[in-house]
Amino acid sequence: MDVDHTQDGSRAVSNIYIDRSRLKRNQYVMSLLQEGQRVGMITSREAYRIQVGIMQVLQQLIRRYTQGESTSVTSETAEGIMVSLMYAMDAYALHFKNPEEAISHLKSENVEDLHAKGVELLRQYFEDAKGLYQDVKKIKLDVPVDAYNMTIDESLPVFMNNYNIIFEAHNTMASIDYPLALDDMRLQGVFYIKQYLERLQMETRFCHFFRHQDLMYVLTNYGKICRFDYRIELFNIFELMMNNALFSLLSGGRANQVRISEHQYTRLTRKLAACHPDQRAALIEEAVDRLQEELQTDPALNHYMNLYREEVIQRVNNATESGSLESLIIREKEEREKPMVLMLNENERMNDVQMRKLVDRIMESDDTENKVRLIRDHFASLHDYLDLLNSDSLFGDEYDALFATFGDVELAIFAKIVFYEELRGDIRDFQDIVADGTEAENEWETHYIAFMQQLEDERIKAIGRLIYDIDYEEISFY
Repeated sequence: MDVDHTQDGSRAVSNIYIDRSRLKRNQYVMSLLQEGQRVGMITSREAYRIQVGIMQVLQQLIRRYTQGESTSVTSETAEGIMVSLMYAMDAYALHFKNPEEAISHLKSENVEDLHAKGVELLRQYFEDAKGLYQDVKKIKLDVPVDAYNMTIDESLPVFMNNYNIIFEAHNTMASIDYPLALDDMRLQGVFYIKQYLERLQMETRFCHFFRHQDLMYVLTNYGKICRFDYRIELFNIFELMMNNALFSLLSGGRANQVRISEHQYTRLTRKLAACHPDQRAALIEEAVDRLQEELQTDPALNHYMNLYREEVIQRVNNATESGSLESLIIREKEEREKPMVLMLNENERMNDVQMRKLVDRIMESDDTENKVRLIRDHFASLHDYLDLLNSDSLFGDEYDALFATFGDVELAIFAKIVFYEELRGDIRDFQDIVADGTEAENEWETHYIAFMQQLEDERIKAIGRLIYDIDYEEISFY
């Protein structure tokens, strides 16, 4: 396209359109200036005027930051104020329906006004976020999931109490641990927090369609299936509830029924396995529609559920093809008669001086049997064993000699550490996990894996059974 480089900007632009793929969400105004010049909607003189205006506003903000005492700050501070300034301008430009309209305002308004209007929009978004947060607190789920509770009770208040619209508008401030089903991590500042709260609110409202005991049923059995303590892991509650509600519908149950019986599970796995991927997608599409109809969800929640349905389709197809539907469809896992609870008293842990003296004695000894005896006679705490093993005071066969003195319970406890990732979500038998091994982070773990691999199959099976009898929450590894 030929570009007319007139400087008065009077040429007709009604037939000129911005290439939206060239625009950047987090650098919206600057990408608008670049793209506007490329297509001839902004002249070089207009772009220069806007850039000069930005630098003038930056100087005003620096004086405000220093309370009029100086016009200079560190380069890091100046850069932060500049990013905050552009974040506010981006907010103003983004609120227009299309980029062409935004460019028109960039050309016709002075930068100080653009920034002021952006700041005012951010204030409105922040007030919206505060309102959403209050609502999320009111409808908060009564579940013992640490990440969910800490995000609402601790992390989000950090943002609400410390957000600085003028100098750190782009800063999200808080560390958000609880994952959403659908999250846009490209957003920053109040844009991110507002979107996060909108989606957390919808996810929480959805979970309230189900009885509290059914919600806890799903959470506890999810932990059993994935072989981890659901209270301390990172996962999304909405996903679990929506998935099981869909599986209930697909297996002949009702929309608000999330408990899946063995009969339903068997019928459902056969049904999904017999389908082509496109047929599975159609089944899930229909189930989502039925779920919305039976629960009478509102348009906003319907939209969110529709966005998530593509994720469900992909997961179901992947799980069906890989034969891992057992980890996706949550059904009741039989509780063992009496879990073994190991309480490790923090008072049994050695102090640093005691530990150092013992480690020195162990390293001074050249006799493997004597080393092992010293360890077994003086070490009682799991914490101390981990400190010892990470101290590099054992060599080669000495690891095997020590592990050979361990009983099945002790070996099971260390298995929970070494094979943590495999045990937390792997559907393989423990015997297969041991045989395949894992990537060891420390030397002692390499020796532990090798030691376990040379044990007889029956003993490995026995250790594997003990792993699931030990209450993970009561073992503090650090």
